[in-house]
Amino acid sequence: MTTRESRNDAFKRALGATTRALSGKRALDVRFGGDQAALIDDAVTLPVPPPKPNAKTIAAARGQADALALRLAHHNACTHAQLIPGNPQGKEVFEALEQVRCETLGAAALKGAGKNMHAALAERCAKRGFSSLTTRETAPLADAVALIARERITGVPAPKEAQGLLALWRGEIEKKASAALDELRGGLADQRAFAELARALLNDLDLGDMQTLPEPSEDENSEDDEGNPNAQDGEDNPGENEEMPPDGSADQGEGDESEQQAALLDEQSDIDDAQDGAGEDLPVRPNYQPGGGDGASYHVFTNKHDEEIRAEDLCEPPELERLRGYLDRQLDKLRGAVARLANKLQRRLMAQQQRSWVFDLEEGVLDPARLTRVIIDPLSPLSFKEETETDFRDTVVTLLLDNSGSMRGRPIMIAALSADILSRTLERCGVKVEILGFTTRAWKGGQSKEDWMVANKPLNPGRLNDLRHIIYKAADVPMRRAKNNLGLMMREGLLKENIDGEALLWAHSRLQARPEARRILMVISDGAPVDDTTQSHNPGGYLETHLRQVIAEIETYSDVQLIAIGIGHDVTRWYSRAVTLTDAEQLGGAITEQLADLFDENQEDRRKIKRGR
Repeated sequence: MTTRESRNDAFKRALGATTRALSGKRALDVRFGGDQAALIDDAVTLPVPPPKPNAKTIAAARGQADALALRLAHHNACTHAQLIPGNPQGKEVFEALEQVRCETLGAAALKGAGKNMHAALAERCAKRGFSSLTTRETAPLADAVALIARERITGVPAPKEAQGLLALWRGEIEKKASAALDELRGGLADQRAFAELARALLNDLDLGDMQTLPEPSEDENSEDDEGNPNAQDGEDNPGENEEMPPDGSADQGEGDESEQQAALLDEQSDIDDAQDGAGEDLPVRPNYQPGGGDGASYHVFTNKHDEEIRAEDLCEPPELERLRGYLDRQLDKLRGAVARLANKLQRRLMAQQQRSWVFDLEEGVLDPARLTRVIIDPLSPLSFKEETETDFRDTVVTLLLDNSGSMRGRPIMIAALSADILSRTLERCGVKVEILGFTTRAWKGGQSKEDWMVANKPLNPGRLNDLRHIIYKAADVPMRRAKNNLGLMMREGLLKENIDGEALLWAHSRLQARPEARRILMVISDGAPVDDTTQSHNPGGYLETHLRQVIAEIETYSDVQLIAIGIGHDVTRWYSRAVTLTDAEQLGGAITEQLADLFDENQEDRRKIKRGR
């Protein structure tokens, strides 16, 4: 081992020990890998240190670790899930402000940690190009609010790498919410009090929703989050961590592990209830249409304002071409990486199309290459072979893209480009692809809500917004003719709210009308269904319950193969086959890998069947 390697190993060990101490979790799993620091399922993943670190990179690495450790030490996930707003853009700001609170508490006690986190913040702003932003379309509001709030609370100016972002937003934010920003300092020590101040700030910025804050529960650590569409999986942070000293000297009791298991079991029970009575061996029904069973309790106040529309009918061709050009320019650097992954997928699929044989069968075509075994050992049985089938040619794939406001910015751009490249790749392999998007026509209800108000606001009205289902590319349309349609996702004002259950039903019904033998539905989303008006005037968890029921029916009865990719949120709580990404830039690789694995699994299943296993 070289001296350089020894120093890197020593740095990683020290960084891991510091992270555990700051978090107050002695058994915390600290890993190194990837390019982004992330906190997933109470485990910390940190970027691998550079081979020749300098003072700047060391401070940034320590800052990333400190920020995640302080999140564990001062954040209660259950309380957060109870108070998080339903507005997708407001949710982003709320999340960012909570991170500012955790980091500020740590920086106040440990000046060195504060300097490290400031270095990490500067590095993050530089990587995201905040200094060179010129339009609000590409300038994330949540980051701007968090930076200004950090300045007001700590008195430390934002790094120069963020000045371009702040120049675009500072005037409007401070004009609308200057007083609310100053009040945040008073709630730092109490997460619930800070959340109330943060929601007041969101209201000043016109990002609030119609939900009311729940009354404080007697037990902040209550695991009962049933019906909360925004509850997350990380509910294993005990409430006493909020008062734990930053040095992490307090130890956790041995009962923490059992409490965490109980929390996970409670959350899993929601999924089990949705699937209760389905059975494990129920047959798959060809062309099964979900939504008629237990999901019948879900209803729609009116669907006369819903819209299923082609992308080219929402925007003039010159505008679509301009938006497509904007999309291409933003993602030039990413295009090569996603294209390489697409080529990898193509090679794997094309290899299955070539003539290949399954050997050592009990019947089929005699395998002459193995006749020597019979000559050497007359008691050895004859060996047969059979040519494999290329049934994946008779396949259609639907990409269902979440077009909600929380996807705004880099996630929706990468989703659009990944859909483009994947569609071209599968077309070259003889697989047809349909690209769909789902959102609503208005924020907080549209004409449906107006009709409901005219009808004297009946109780439990059901879904109260106007759906907008967009066809970016039909399965039979070549990608070269639909290329510009994907640029529509860059249009300001398109991305609003998301009602996932009905979008799944829509995409599923379109797949069932297709003649192909194999049908694959891939959902790309970043969280739970959100529609403020519907959630405010119906029982808790109305949209999420419907989504669970639809997924359960498709996965249990339908012959459509359902896959989900979550961006920044764990979607495994809804979908049995799913992957969660911490960084939107991983999306292209995740899509290609999931599909490649799916084709490989079906290939292996056929071979096992033919071998009589």
